[in-house]
Amino acid sequence: MRVIFMGTPEFSVPVLEALIAAGHEVAAVYCQPPRPAGRGKRDRPVPVQARAEDLGLPVRHPDSLREAGAQAEFAELQADVAVVVAYGLILPRAVLDAPKAGCLNIHASLLPRWRGAAPIQRAIMAGDTETGVCIMRMEPGLDTGPVLLREATAIGPRDTAGDLHDRLSAMGARAVVEALSQLDTLRPEPQPEAGVSYAAKIDKAEARVDWSRPAEDVDRQIRGLSPFPGAWCMAGGERVKLLGSELAAGQGTQGAPGEILDAALTVACGRGAVRLLRLQRAGRWAQDAAEVLRGMALPKGMRLG
Repeated sequence: MRVIFMGTPEFSVPVLEALIAAGHEVAAVYCQPPRPAGRGKRDRPVPVQARAEDLGLPVRHPDSLREAGAQAEFAELQADVAVVVAYGLILPRAVLDAPKAGCLNIHASLLPRWRGAAPIQRAIMAGDTETGVCIMRMEPGLDTGPVLLREATAIGPRDTAGDLHDRLSAMGARAVVEALSQLDTLRPEPQPEAGVSYAAKIDKAEARVDWSRPAEDVDRQIRGLSPFPGAWCMAGGERVKLLGSELAAGQGTQGAPGEILDAALTVACGRGAVRLLRLQRAGRWAQDAAEVLRGMALPKGMRLG
């Protein structure tokens, strides 16, 4: 098929590669414009643009698709279908209707649960036991379109948002190729009204750990915000990111919230305790707990804030 691909972050790259590998003709790639990055804050192409240029594909990054000129350029591509995954711009009706088979979105949740901007993080933070991807025919509403195909995966007790990001990206790439191969026979299923929830964008103000909360909540917060923006706490006057954790069964009552209970970095919470598995000190790489302890004093009895 003749495809327009629309995506921006690393999550979208495997989908673009899968479309090429499946033999589809990518007429153009739409993504967000280059962004300041690195110490020099120089403009750097977003991951999809960098990969598209490696593949020799034409790249466009309009500031908006609401203008008639941008919509006309999109329609002139005469695509059979547009594949959209984490693009970052709202698609107006004229764009949605331009491809012969419309626009298909790869959404990283089991719709109608977790419509919106941060479905991976919110699924972990809410304690969901599974998530997945949906191939959805797009409508003007926020992730409201009928679902063509869905695939689920379990959320493990140590899974972080980064783990699920990579798994769901690969699943989405496989699923959209499958959907395109069966596009004439798949029956779009309207989303039920029951079970709708919204995955609000992650606010950095959510990232500081409140050790007075139950251990289940703290563990989900740490894993759901890893690797970005990263849950954090203060340790001896130093701000430390917490990037991996697990529940510590049967512990927590013998310490005040935030108190380190042992040499394995078990930390008491308001109810129960968590064991910290991966941390990152300011200006350093992320490390497993054992490596951090070799260079940082985090003794039993110390209170994390």
